[in-house]
Amino acid sequence: MGEASTGELFQRAADHATRFRDAIASGPQRPLMSYRQALDSFREPLPERGSAGLVVVDELAAKAEPGLHRMTGPRFFAWVCGNSHSVGVCADWLTSTWGQNTGNHHATPSASAVETIAGGWLLELLDLPRASSIGFVTGATMANFVCLASARGAVLRQAGWDVEAQGLFGAPPITVLIGDDAHATVFSALQFLGLGHDRVVRVKTDDNGRIAAGDFAVAAATVSGPCIVILQAGQINTGAFDDFAGIVPIARRIGAWVHVDGAFGLWARACPERSHLAEGADAADSWATDGHKWLQTPYDCGYAIVRDEQAHRRAMTIAASYLPPTFEDERDPSHYVPELSRRARGFATWAMIKHLGRDGIAAMVARHCKVAEAMAERLRADNAIAVPNDVVLNQFVVRFGADHPDEEADRLTLQTIARLQADGICFAGGAKWHGRQVMRVSVISWSTDDRQGEIAADAMIAAWRAVR
Repeated sequence: MGEASTGELFQRAADHATRFRDAIASGPQRPLMSYRQALDSFREPLPERGSAGLVVVDELAAKAEPGLHRMTGPRFFAWVCGNSHSVGVCADWLTSTWGQNTGNHHATPSASAVETIAGGWLLELLDLPRASSIGFVTGATMANFVCLASARGAVLRQAGWDVEAQGLFGAPPITVLIGDDAHATVFSALQFLGLGHDRVVRVKTDDNGRIAAGDFAVAAATVSGPCIVILQAGQINTGAFDDFAGIVPIARRIGAWVHVDGAFGLWARACPERSHLAEGADAADSWATDGHKWLQTPYDCGYAIVRDEQAHRRAMTIAASYLPPTFEDERDPSHYVPELSRRARGFATWAMIKHLGRDGIAAMVARHCKVAEAMAERLRADNAIAVPNDVVLNQFVVRFGADHPDEEADRLTLQTIARLQADGICFAGGAKWHGRQVMRVSVISWSTDDRQGEIAADAMIAAWRAVR
């Protein structure tokens, strides 16, 4: 039998993908095998001879699928994972098929052009300064890195130091002000940039993980010299927003660069019902957010947005003699990200915005927030279940056994999470919130609606009652 045609191979992959997606809401909402079982499934000697393409595609699907999570299903709440919407997946498939290295506009004019257009749409949707530059990166981790690299260069340049040319050896020290409940990836970005994840001034946060202007003012009063302020739009456990309107003017008075980590919460600005939560965030200098969260693009897709394009380009531009020149009205994707060889992430972003439109994105964000509120209320109806945070967005945390001492409630919470995951009706995971064990719930999948929220909340209550 001869080798399959390109069409036959693509069709077989599409058949596997369709079957997987069609069945995703049925069956246990968790992987069916562990890492070690998956390792055993894939383990074999290095192939000495090649296999037919259709055989490889079939075997990959058969071996991989039992070890896959139902992240694109309607009842996955453990992490902030979007749905990888089918329209975005189609655009992503085409991106892979086209096989373009999209570092510059000469190599792939369409990829550069679509980033320019989609980037402009993003700035409108998020209501951020329209002249800002955007780097299409792998996710919020790298978006924070890119933005903070731009910040590092800008604040040191103000102090007379060219960090891009001279590095950090002998540079003036930079003070970083950051909230106690900032996301771990922001601290990682500081580590990668040589600023240190512990060499920061941590600012007090409230019970929801929010920095208040008064607490920030106390920390800001200690600052002298170059300074970067890191604020948050959407705390990972509670969805809380820092007080941008109150904090940014204080940061301006000390000459600080203000960065906003808005991996998912920045999308509140695209929803009229929730945009007040991020009021004043547009006055910052840079913003990090994801496409593979609330925009529902496939992985991986994030956006590094910087008000000062020159600071952005100084931090990121890669120059080499074999690369073509870029003129004033042209855009090279690699000038805004730390990659030269890179995926064309703009196509999926363009496709999802084109498909959903401004109204569809706003409606989706509003729906998810209302589902989260309804789930929290359904859980609170049991006096032994507590939702400690104010549910202002799509995130909330849960403690089971709230009528018990803290240590006992910790144990009961962990047991309830384990029972919930074993039952498989929905999937949520655990976390620590202000020193106590909680179950964390994130409502952000395109396919999650009121009914799916009810099914999930009932499954959580049933798991708790089984443990109790």
